[in-house]
Amino acid sequence: MKYYLFFSSQLVLALMLFSACASYKQNIMFKVDDPGAYQQKAKETEKNYVIQRNDRLKFRVYTSNGELIIDPDLKLLKEIPPQVASTRPDPEYLVDVAGVAKFPMVGELKVEGLTIRQTEAILQKEYERYYTNPFVVLQYLNKRVIVLGAPGGQVIPLINENVTLVEILAAATGLNNESKANNIRILRGDQVFVADMSTIEGYRQGNMIMQPGDIIYVEPVRRPASEALRDYGPLLSIIASLTTLAVVLSTR
Repeated sequence: MKYYLFFSSQLVLALMLFSACASYKQNIMFKVDDPGAYQQKAKETEKNYVIQRNDRLKFRVYTSNGELIIDPDLKLLKEIPPQVASTRPDPEYLVDVAGVAKFPMVGELKVEGLTIRQTEAILQKEYERYYTNPFVVLQYLNKRVIVLGAPGGQVIPLINENVTLVEILAAATGLNNESKANNIRILRGDQVFVADMSTIEGYRQGNMIMQPGDIIYVEPVRRPASEALRDYGPLLSIIASLTTLAVVLSTR
């Protein structure tokens, strides 16, 4: 009886580990035919971008009922006809060498080192002095490329017009043992390109010039067994302990 309990418990543990491994093998973030997933993840990454000096920002303020406030400082409404004001482009705000940007009505704010989300929250609080329940949408306008996957979510500024894929990967901490160099995907609009940086020939063919707004996804190396043990280790330990206790009690 005790041997039956022991081997049964081991079989259950093995089956649990196998099923966990199988699920990890299927846990690939993006597929080539799923560009929408890239866009969603890119938006989340952009919100975590940390503002730096010389960044250009654009923001909009909305009232509680969703109405867009075109001119927050209210200075131009009397000078510009409504039809013209509604079509004029949103102004841009430069983060100066001191890390400060000057916003309408609010004045100067230290934004260097803050994420987009944090800056939105600060601006929203500032505009609460003038509007009821406002909310702010802030955008980062510099030319940039977003890197997802193994290197982590990062926003890499494009310093010139001839930056290559390899240069962007190097700026994003490079390819390490956790990265699949043979499966790098570049989303450009509705197109998805696959680059293989594991060979010289793949490097020559795939080291393309990056364009503003490109999204790069580096597929991480999957280690199903170790990941399953890490996540399910405590549960397996409890089951093993209970099984051992049951075997011991059954022998008495």
